Amino acid sequence: MQSSSPINTPTQPPKGQKPRRPWWQRLLLGLCVSFFAMIVCASLVLGYALIVAISNLPSLDALTDYKPKVPLRIYTADHAMIGEFGEERRSVVRIKDVPDHLKKAVLAIEDARFYDHGGVDLTGILRAGTVALSNGHASQGASTITMQVARNFFLSSEKTYTRKIYEMLLAYKIERALTKDQILEVYMNQIYLGQRAYGFANAARVYFGKDLKDITLAEAAMLAGLPKAPSAYNPVVNPKRAKVRQEYILQRMRELNFITQDEYEQAVAQKRVVKRQGREFSIHAEYVAEMVRQMMYVQYREEAYTRGLNVVTTIDSADQDAAYKAVRKGLMDYEHRHGYRGPEGYIDLPKDADDREQAIDDALAEHPDNGEIVAAIVTSASPKEVKASFLDGNVATISGSDLRFVQYALSQKAQPNSRIRPGAIVRLMKNDDGDWVITQLPQVEGALVSMVPQDGAIRALVGGFDFNKNKFNHVTQAWRQPGSSFKPFIYSASLEKGLSPATIINDGPLFFSAAETGGQAWEPKNYGGGFDGPITMRAALQRSKNMVSIRILSHIGTKYGQQYVTRFGFDSDKQPAYLPMALGAGLVTPLQMAAGYSVFANGGYRINPYIIADITDPYGSVVSHPQPLIAQQTAPLAITPRNAYVMNSLLQSIAQRGTGAKTNELKRTDLAGKTGTTNNSRDAWFAGYQRNLVAIAWIGYDNPRSLGDKETGGGLALPVWMDYMRRALQDLPEYKPMQPPDVKTLGGELYFDDMTPGHGFIATIGVSQAPPAEGVSGVAAPTPEVGEQEKQDIMNLFKEH
Repeated sequence: MQSSSPINTPTQPPKGQKPRRPWWQRLLLGLCVSFFAMIVCASLVLGYALIVAISNLPSLDALTDYKPKVPLRIYTADHAMIGEFGEERRSVVRIKDVPDHLKKAVLAIEDARFYDHGGVDLTGILRAGTVALSNGHASQGASTITMQVARNFFLSSEKTYTRKIYEMLLAYKIERALTKDQILEVYMNQIYLGQRAYGFANAARVYFGKDLKDITLAEAAMLAGLPKAPSAYNPVVNPKRAKVRQEYILQRMRELNFITQDEYEQAVAQKRVVKRQGREFSIHAEYVAEMVRQMMYVQYREEAYTRGLNVVTTIDSADQDAAYKAVRKGLMDYEHRHGYRGPEGYIDLPKDADDREQAIDDALAEHPDNGEIVAAIVTSASPKEVKASFLDGNVATISGSDLRFVQYALSQKAQPNSRIRPGAIVRLMKNDDGDWVITQLPQVEGALVSMVPQDGAIRALVGGFDFNKNKFNHVTQAWRQPGSSFKPFIYSASLEKGLSPATIINDGPLFFSAAETGGQAWEPKNYGGGFDGPITMRAALQRSKNMVSIRILSHIGTKYGQQYVTRFGFDSDKQPAYLPMALGAGLVTPLQMAAGYSVFANGGYRINPYIIADITDPYGSVVSHPQPLIAQQTAPLAITPRNAYVMNSLLQSIAQRGTGAKTNELKRTDLAGKTGTTNNSRDAWFAGYQRNLVAIAWIGYDNPRSLGDKETGGGLALPVWMDYMRRALQDLPEYKPMQPPDVKTLGGELYFDDMTPGHGFIATIGVSQAPPAEGVSGVAAPTPEVGEQEKQDIMNLFKEH
């Protein structure tokens, strides 16, 4: 029997057991499982990361309750802006008030599909990515307007993938919380556009001096080009690049059919007119704006600069302009009377034209223009002709009679530091004929304030020659001696003590030795040095007789006088109770003087000056509305109406026949006021009024020194007052007051009805025997000696004070 050989056949798995896969299948399966697990893990991690990222997204309260930082803005009563304070200059505008062509310009360049996407424009991202791959770098942005809002409000500007993801997530969140118009409104109010301008409404004013609603298509396109790079496309700094950017945006608008071909061509052809930078406001009211800023800061602290509060002042634009020009003219006229001091400095003029131009530019940059007074560099000079170059390269030629003011400075006799020669830095302004003349910035200062006497509303306030040159507000901060302009308050006090305009007072000399005064000897003088002898009180005030004022104060008592003047708002501690107070030796501010003279103008009522009429929020809601004291309604009586009537009569005499008679040039019979010149002519005043307007003008040096032997309040301050009042009163009819029933007219003069001759009226002071009241001539009358009793009374006052 033969044995059989084994046969190689596949091993069969046991019954019920699956066959095992080949190794390569197992490996592939394992790789697939691992890859799938990695994807699941990555998805879980990414999902978790997104959940965490979304949960960590900031709250949208800053958007849903949008409160932009809006600066403090200050306006005149007729709504001309005179001040703006805040780090971010912004005007909030509702989307419905944004011009359609501006919206289209912004969308065309920033986000044409804004109203179609959900916050992230995937099409735009794909397009930007494709361009980046083909160019090798990112040349197109993919940020939507919503993403820009997210970045501006909540994220930094760093370019990282993490920040971009957060930006996209925030964009989606914002789109769910706000409508498209709300997002666009926030964007157009929040975006920075250069020149400290935030938002398109403010940018329109900064660059073009217009309200947003008034900008043209060309201007809208130029503004729309700013968000990408405000410094690069700024029409002030880079006008050429701004124009290129503008034309590109107009082209995009045309491609998107936002505008027609005709509109495109007209906009491209429009001449670019950018607002001149530097002078921000049309009305010079810098001192007013600073006053209000300080008042607002005291009340609201730092919030004053961010809440968007609008302050409407009591200032009248036309009055303010008239006051500004009057003060400037008065001070410049004074400078011309007192001669040319010399150039402000000198520079070397290089021979090379380019180097010379640069040297001139550098020098003039340190000597900025002052309104109509422009700085220039002298390039050639002779006694007959001077040429001077301005910062813009233009050259002025001054010759003939226009050189009269600086003739000495052009001569060989002039000192080296005051001679006009090539390289001299000089000031020029145009004369009435429109020709350039050489002038100089004044060293003397001045101020003017006016107010409505019925309620204290300040109509105009000029605190100095130039706010940028000297921020010290002389209206509110300068405590100066008022001189003779203070006498009416002493006269008013005397009326209550039995005197009247008919009282005859001795204008005779007075002398007090050091032993008598307890200090230095005092020998007061009248202006001009003469004495008129016995003279009526009315004539004495018209001629501003010092001896009469001293005798009046001596008669009524210095303590009484000191307390009486506080009725007008003066500080008793700044009006020491001694005889020189009668000559205005105390201290006042021009604003105090305006309030004081208002009492005479309004019939005897004490009002408080105020300058803020309304405070509103950015949406027009009233935040504060001051309630002033009003004469004959809520204001308290300071003096009796009869006292005010008699004082008004006395002050009108000054304006018509006394030291203020120059006011007759205004051809009005209802003006009243008083000149004031202090000792050694250190201060010059005119304080005056018409029934509806009080105005105070002052001129002096900050470091008090003489204005000149012949300079007086009538010659210096009164012309400033008149220049202002000429404009301010032009539409006001003349006013004639009604005589109160308790004032009587006897012999052509006024008396209180209970203080008539023989019944409480003081007929004389310092006169041993009064001459007849009729036709008194002070000059012709003998000059009596000071009575012993009078002199003893005065000595006692000195010993007391």
